[in-house]
Amino acid sequence: MERILEVKDLHVSFHTYAGEVKAVRGVNFHVNKGEAVAIVGESGCGKSVTAQSIMKLIPTPPGQYKKGEILFNGKDIIPMSNKQMQDIRGKDMGMIFQDPMTSLNPTMTIGNQIMEGLIKHQNMAKSAAKQRAIELLEIVGIPQPDRRVNQYPHEFSGGMRQRAMIAISLACSPKLLIADEPTTALDVTIQAQILDLMKDLQKKMGTSIIMITHDLGVVAEMCERVIVMYAGKVIEQGTVDEIFYNPQHPYTKGLLHSVPRLDLNRDEPLTPIFGTPPDLLKPPAGCGFAARCDCTMKVCLEHDPELTEINASHKSACWLQHPMAKARTGS
Repeated sequence: MERILEVKDLHVSFHTYAGEVKAVRGVNFHVNKGEAVAIVGESGCGKSVTAQSIMKLIPTPPGQYKKGEILFNGKDIIPMSNKQMQDIRGKDMGMIFQDPMTSLNPTMTIGNQIMEGLIKHQNMAKSAAKQRAIELLEIVGIPQPDRRVNQYPHEFSGGMRQRAMIAISLACSPKLLIADEPTTALDVTIQAQILDLMKDLQKKMGTSIIMITHDLGVVAEMCERVIVMYAGKVIEQGTVDEIFYNPQHPYTKGLLHSVPRLDLNRDEPLTPIFGTPPDLLKPPAGCGFAARCDCTMKVCLEHDPELTEINASHKSACWLQHPMAKARTGS
């Protein structure tokens, strides 16, 4: 299957007064054309920094792309200039940001914010761009789009602002859509509508989607593959079925055990993951999850495990999966 995006050994740091924060540490993954991939993990694990790196929205300084490649349609975007990226953003890549109220421009009407990309990337006349903006608002389910197109973000509800963000992101039919917590702070009814909308648009336009979320229900609903991140690294990846029904990394198992499930005994208490993620000012020498893991061995504290192949589509970065560990335990 043809790949639209490949992230290879990506390292991103932020230089602060306290020192260097190593936010992303050697991330590798790919996205195929027309595929929906989820990136999951706790807050601070590097999900949003990875997403913003793909769009090249990391401010430099204080941010720095220290190492690696981000290949979009086979071309590395890291060396590209800001002008070159402006030709890609909006046209070939779109992003739905986590908080639409802070992402939308409060001084511009919703219509003008949609029209901006259409005029720049598709050379549309203003009248044609406005008509297309009305059509997009209708597609994303906003009532009375011909009136709403002239309104400002503060006149929209939370769910409508999120739909407007989707309309802006999809205006030029991007090949890749990055959705960073697109259903955060929305009620469950609106969440379901937003997810149905994204699935429908993916099917009609063949758009590839990266879904950044900590909501495993959204992952099951939307995605085909899952990438689990922890402490700035990919610690497990596989298909949705592999991650949900055969998780291999203790952290992935902890995530699944800490959310309620209808197919298990409801009287059993949820099991939280005790402790906190490591400080990425001084990342641990070994596995980032070792301090919180019930299966920690001496090697976990001293050496960082590499991704071990469980099968062709499933990989886990855990010493328990290493061939030598399996040989000793007989598993």
